[in-house]
Amino acid sequence: MRFAPAPVTRRLALAAAVALGATALGLPAARAADTLKVGANIGNLPWEFQDAKGDTVGFEIDLMKEVAKRLGDDVSFVNIPFTGLFAAVQSGQIDAAVSSITITPKRLGSVSFAQPYYDSDQSLTVMAKSGIADLKGMAGKTVGVDTGSTGDIYATAHQAEDKFADIRRYEGLAPAMLDLAAGRIDGYISDIPALQYYVKDKPAYKVVERIPTGERYSVMFAKDSPLVGKVDAVLTTLKAEGFIAKLHEKWFGVAPEATTSTVAKAAIPKL
Repeated sequence: MRFAPAPVTRRLALAAAVALGATALGLPAARAADTLKVGANIGNLPWEFQDAKGDTVGFEIDLMKEVAKRLGDDVSFVNIPFTGLFAAVQSGQIDAAVSSITITPKRLGSVSFAQPYYDSDQSLTVMAKSGIADLKGMAGKTVGVDTGSTGDIYATAHQAEDKFADIRRYEGLAPAMLDLAAGRIDGYISDIPALQYYVKDKPAYKVVERIPTGERYSVMFAKDSPLVGKVDAVLTTLKAEGFIAKLHEKWFGVAPEATTSTVAKAAIPKL
């Protein structure tokens, strides 16, 4: 038995429904990919920076691309200075932020984080020819830090103890290292992975001391964002699969220790 063609108006309605991913049977529409907007301070090696081709690359770029993929989303990266990332997530300008952002109790008062994926400390880097061997050698000298970073917090809190003559603040590693080479600062305190990555093929510089701080990095969100739980679940999966451990080997040349948050599942940070 043949059925008469559906009226034109009904056929148009059905076509519109199909175009939206629905069916005449009332099945749910396929989920369209959203775009996860991620803020990052591009120029923060090796976490997020531009390579020789001008492409944005890095540990956290690779990580957030995979996170978005697992969520079924596209991803876009917005270049924002480190200190601007906090207001950007709070205002909804971006959905999330990365830039080797340390979880701290103070920050947890105004933003939220997924579980950490990297354990880090600070470090002191100097010119190899300077003769400075540790923090004691910085007495009476000028130290550089990244504005608002954990290194800034450390240097400010320990200025009297370590006898720094002055603290100069920078927006990222590159300008600080240029000033170090030019003699405008005598040492630079920043995240040890970034400095180790930077100096591995630059013998003129030397990382001379690890400064234990118990830092852990994670993805930052607006306070109590619903994305926290979703991204946290993806991070758990990526740790179990060894994906994040492979990123560590790719960007730092060594496997992470099994006890670190790069490998081990951790809780969502709370106050």
